[in-house]
Amino acid sequence: MNEETYIGWSSVPRGMKVRLADFHTGLAKNLKRDKKGKKAIKQWAMESLNENREALSTAHDLFWTDKRYSLLIILQGMDTAGKDGAIKHVMSGLNPQGCRVESFGVPTRNELNYPFLWRFWRSLPRKGEIGIFNRSYYEDVLVPKIHPEILDTQRLPPGYGSKSFWDARFEDIISFEKQLVNNGVIILKFFLHISFEEQRNRLISRLKTESKQWKFSSSDLSERDHWKQYQEVYEEIFSRTSTDYAPWYIIPADYKWVARTMIADLIVLSIRQLDLRYPEITEIQKVEIEAALEKLQNTEKNPANK
Repeated sequence: MNEETYIGWSSVPRGMKVRLADFHTGLAKNLKRDKKGKKAIKQWAMESLNENREALSTAHDLFWTDKRYSLLIILQGMDTAGKDGAIKHVMSGLNPQGCRVESFGVPTRNELNYPFLWRFWRSLPRKGEIGIFNRSYYEDVLVPKIHPEILDTQRLPPGYGSKSFWDARFEDIISFEKQLVNNGVIILKFFLHISFEEQRNRLISRLKTESKQWKFSSSDLSERDHWKQYQEVYEEIFSRTSTDYAPWYIIPADYKWVARTMIADLIVLSIRQLDLRYPEITEIQKVEIEAALEKLQNTEKNPANK
């Protein structure tokens, strides 16, 4: 597929000044008007997603067995961007023993008793695991920057909310991710990029569909009023924390089936690039295996049936 018919994901180069308005949220304009072409793209995306799910399942088995790396997937996006759906559709079929999802909301009173990043550190995936953060430590930059009064409740030392405070928080995040990578953690950071109009459509659908109404919160609308501010803070986050070892991927998410396919593709690609291998069998183990195989192949009928 070329760019005239299909919009792909974008990685943010280190230090790039990001302007989200320059990144597509869906398909090319000519394709949106072409129902036949749009249908073909959707069919292609669904088939690719199924292929990637199978490939991911196979790759995950080896990843889990190798146990030298762990994979941390960070999902960020505005409300209704499709984070939950991406987890459900991309990760289906994985071995539950080696996959863990953590959702982070407002810090609890107990969590506020500890330093920034503590609650995320304790939820990191173990060696061989795929860990998914549905929202992450980036929320602790994003939300307080728009609602600075939140910091007043967190019992922070003097100077919180200042430029130096935020500079230090960004430095903490970069150092945290660098330490993880140095210890074999592969970090994939996805921003599900939807348009203001598409969010409106999804909120209306949520309100009109009885089975989805439980998802609605009055904060969905109040936070929507801060759309421009959220976009600006996200732009700062991407510019300051996209690195060579933990880059941000901006995923066009107006069409869920496109976003899911791209995420699955990037995960599979990242795992395949690793030097994964099954544990080596020693000479002693080889002898034991041959002896066990010979014994089983030469075993008579079940004694109970004699």
